[in-house]
Amino acid sequence: MPEEHSKEDMINITQAVIAYLDEWKLTPDQMIELIGLPEKTKSRHIQQYRNRDKAFPQTEEVMTRIDHISGIADALRTTFPFSQQMRYLWLRKPHRRFRKKRPIEVIFNEGIHGLMRVRVEVDCTYGWVNPKN
Repeated sequence: MPEEHSKEDMINITQAVIAYLDEWKLTPDQMIELIGLPEKTKSRHIQQYRNRDKAFPQTEEVMTRIDHISGIADALRTTFPFSQQMRYLWLRKPHRRFRKKRPIEVIFNEGIHGLMRVRVEVDCTYGWVNPKN
C-alpha cells in the first residue's frame, strides 16, 4: 500500500510537480494527461493546483507518475545544473536511444512506461537500483 501523505504534503508535492511541468513548457491539457488526472479534469483546474487551492489525488497511478516526473526533473537538474534551457532542450531533442524520438514524445506516447524509460535514460542510478525496469 502506498504511503499516505498529509494534505499539506500533497499541496507541496503538487506545487513542485507543477513547477517542473511549467519548466518543461507543457500546456495545462498536457499536464493533466502526464499526471494522469481524472478525465473530467479541465485545463482551468491547473490554476487551482498552481494556487495551492487543490492537491493532486493520491491514487497509485498519479503517485507513480509523480515519482517518475520528479525523478526526471531531479536528474535533469543534476545533469544541467546551470541551464534551465538545456533541461528543456534535452526533453525535445531527438535521442538515439529512443530511435530518434524526442524524450517528451516517448513520455506522452508510452505513458507510465515512457516516463520510466526516460527516467532510466537520464538517471543512471534509477536504472541501476531498479534493474527489473
